[in-house]
Amino acid sequence: MNTTTRNALGASCALALACSALAGCAKPTAAATPPAQAMHLDDGSIAVDKMSPLRQRLQIAAVQEQEIATQTQAPGSIEAMPEKLVKITPPLAGRITRLQRSLGDSVKAGEPLFTLDSAELSAAYADDSKAKSILLQARQELERQKTLFDAEIAARKEYEAAQAAFAQAGSDAQASADKLAQYGAGARGTRRDYVLRSPIAGTVIAMEGAQGGYWNDINAPVMTVADLSTVWLSANVAERDLAQVAVGQTASITVDAWPGKAFEGKVAYVGAVLDPETRTVKVRVAIDNRAGAFKPGMFAHAGFAGASRRALLVPAAAVLQSGPSTRVMVERSPLRFEPRTVQVGASHGEQVEIVSGLKAGERIVVKEGVLLND
Repeated sequence: MNTTTRNALGASCALALACSALAGCAKPTAAATPPAQAMHLDDGSIAVDKMSPLRQRLQIAAVQEQEIATQTQAPGSIEAMPEKLVKITPPLAGRITRLQRSLGDSVKAGEPLFTLDSAELSAAYADDSKAKSILLQARQELERQKTLFDAEIAARKEYEAAQAAFAQAGSDAQASADKLAQYGAGARGTRRDYVLRSPIAGTVIAMEGAQGGYWNDINAPVMTVADLSTVWLSANVAERDLAQVAVGQTASITVDAWPGKAFEGKVAYVGAVLDPETRTVKVRVAIDNRAGAFKPGMFAHAGFAGASRRALLVPAAAVLQSGPSTRVMVERSPLRFEPRTVQVGASHGEQVEIVSGLKAGERIVVKEGVLLND
């Protein structure tokens, strides 16, 4: 075989090998396109191919009706009860000569808090003494005029004038006594020392006055006494959640100062007026604070459990968002699903309440339904 013949045979073999290689490469290209996993049918349903791996990923379960109670959360703060908090303001001016109680001290009702040296008190005692003397003189004069009138010695006009003077003196004497009583000063007290006593049992939670200082503002408190054995959580409940709150209801309470701990209280008051700016209502929860864990001013949260009711709950993963609508995938027949628009309610842990669009017993895709929604 000459050289020319051998070259021609080599070229033919190379061409044949090249064609075989091209034919072999073309086969995988035709098989690389996977079969459709889900097909959208004309009636709006979605069918899954029997050979599709999607079939193994979808999880389907029946919708169940369960007993639930809606939990409403509201922010708030701890407050002293207004009827158990008294700002101690002296009814007259004077110098503080002694502080019988200090900040943080416990007091009982009627115990002394501080003593004032007051010229006003001295003047009040002087007025009371003068009024009593005038009353005594008016009584004696009335008795003399009565004796003379009965003996037909004095005229009726003089007797009636003595009666009027006695009545006026009695009124003045009562007014001076009432003034001392308003001060809380006894008829036999000292002329200048005024002792102000606590009207309630509690704790001194604020102190403004100092021993030796002159106090002339009778509208400013020298100290504040509060009974903190029971405190209020003042919560702001949204207008839409008011139906879940009622007087006497138990509320769960958490405070930032005690993370991880839960407390309980009773709803004592639901506000009668809605705040037009925040659209909330004040709800006050009474809390037993004998242990002293709650301090006025603390931030807190209150949880109110509504009445239990029956509702449809589905896993949150079953709910799909499609534009403005919320949908779930309902099984119409094996491997065929219907996208259905539903209305959702409140969340309960990892489940969501379905308000409308589903019925108990219907089977839906509870996992990987988003693959059908694409």
